[in-house]
Amino acid sequence: MFQLKQQDGVGHTSYLCNNHQSCILPRCTEDPYRKKAKTKLAATTKAKATRAALPAPILTQVVNKRRFQRVGETISVQSGDTLELRCRGNPVQWSVPLYLEDDHEGRLKTVQHEKYGVLALVNTSGADTGEFTCYPMFCEDTDCRKEYNKAAKVFVFFPDPQELFVPSSVYYEVVQLRSHWPTVLPCQVTSSQAKVTLHREYPPSEVPVDGAEISFDVKKGFTIHRPRPYHAGEVYCVASLGNLRQSSIKYMLIYVNYPRAPPAPVIQASSSSLTVGDNLRVTCTVMGEQDVAIEITWEYPGQEIGRPLYTQDSVTPMAGANTHQSQSVLLVDEVRNVDQGTYTCTAHNLQGSKSVSTTVKVASKSPKPKAKKPK
Repeated sequence: MFQLKQQDGVGHTSYLCNNHQSCILPRCTEDPYRKKAKTKLAATTKAKATRAALPAPILTQVVNKRRFQRVGETISVQSGDTLELRCRGNPVQWSVPLYLEDDHEGRLKTVQHEKYGVLALVNTSGADTGEFTCYPMFCEDTDCRKEYNKAAKVFVFFPDPQELFVPSSVYYEVVQLRSHWPTVLPCQVTSSQAKVTLHREYPPSEVPVDGAEISFDVKKGFTIHRPRPYHAGEVYCVASLGNLRQSSIKYMLIYVNYPRAPPAPVIQASSSSLTVGDNLRVTCTVMGEQDVAIEITWEYPGQEIGRPLYTQDSVTPMAGANTHQSQSVLLVDEVRNVDQGTYTCTAHNLQGSKSVSTTVKVASKSPKPKAKKPK
């Protein structure tokens, strides 16, 4: 024990210690236990404030009547169990897998409450596997529209011990492989735990999946990122989980050399001003990608009176380039007054069409001067 003795002029207090010697302690010494309690209280207060500042999750799964959990990108609900989702907002609109859009059994129900909407799906099966989306709605009077930027999505798997693939209504599906466009083979499984491989029917072989040329996403299936002619053929998927191994439907892949953009035709007339009896040539030229078909059609003034169409069409490969030139020449022999007007050529490919026009004027022949009679 020590007793207060005196205070000096520099803010220290002298105490009488057990050995009767003077002890100097800081005037503002704080109890370390009290300081620790203050620090803990401040941290707790800050954590509560942070939690309060975070917005409540827009989409949650109702696990039981009193328990909710935030959903991630995917969740699994055992086949036969009930799926119940709650989405914050009033009103909200739901999007469900295609299989459920025409639900005639009453298994799917949505209810709108004051602050949230509820989606409930009972008697679930592997066929229900897919993406469920909640869209908060923005309403002005009676006009409402989806707020796509605030949509909340979750992909739900319904594992089925007997079905590894989502059932399909067809056994065979034709898929078009478009050059420059990724193609998805929707080998959709009912369990995120299933191992899925891609196989070729003939010659029998497993197709390498390297993640670059071909990749797999358990929510989508296999994606061929840049289709090539050698990808064409008949393929199917194989899924395995535990002792169960199953094959999907078969996909017939047909390669189509798809253009990057619609064609860009150029039109030119042999003359923009002619006289009755002259010959006219109107040329339409289109540069296109190799092996991409281009069709050229015409509209011309003589169509209105049934004047027949005469064209010369040609396709010429371009040296040193992976392109070709398609050309159509419209021939009008001995033009008449009815041939005056607008000539339009339209070029079509699988990406679309584009038209260009030119105008031609036709003048009547000047009458020949009469010869003077000799006097």
